[in-house]
Amino acid sequence: MNRTDYEAIIKPFLSQKRYEHSLCVCDEAVRLAKIYDANEQKAETAGILHDIMKDIPPDEQLKMMMRYHILLTDVERSAQKLWHAMLGATYIENELHISDTEILNAIRYHTTGRGQMTIMDKIVFVADFISADRDYDGVEELRKAAAISLDQAVVDGLTFTIKDLVQAGKPIHPDTIDAYNHAILNLQQN
Repeated sequence: MNRTDYEAIIKPFLSQKRYEHSLCVCDEAVRLAKIYDANEQKAETAGILHDIMKDIPPDEQLKMMMRYHILLTDVERSAQKLWHAMLGATYIENELHISDTEILNAIRYHTTGRGQMTIMDKIVFVADFISADRDYDGVEELRKAAAISLDQAVVDGLTFTIKDLVQAGKPIHPDTIDAYNHAILNLQQN
């Protein structure tokens, strides 16, 4: 399948705004893959599919997760915003028959990050933060960081996420803490 096929697959699942966001993340993921010498086809696929389950109502997401035997931790259960990534990767594997672990993991961890992120994990994580449709305070600085260092952009994205969760009094997923620690140590060593 190609991008056009995936666009047709995701369109019925998403609002127009989310659909356009997915196209922007796809474009940004391909651009980052070119800069950082990663597989552009995998970046394109992960980018276009990353939010496929985002607009599914929460009760429907829970039903689908039960059907796919996805078990939620207490932190995950309390953070509905994370569900679409977990469900999306599983849905894509089971229904679209994509078995490439780089693509599946990039989708699975695009919201939380994880320790020892692969180049594809980093690309989709950062692309989601800096895609052309994003306009939050600080996005320009993150775009500049991504042009210089993908690792710095990951640290900056994780820092943004952690600060936001702390200020909102919400739990932080252990994968996010692990991702931050690994990313900081990686930057310090390089």
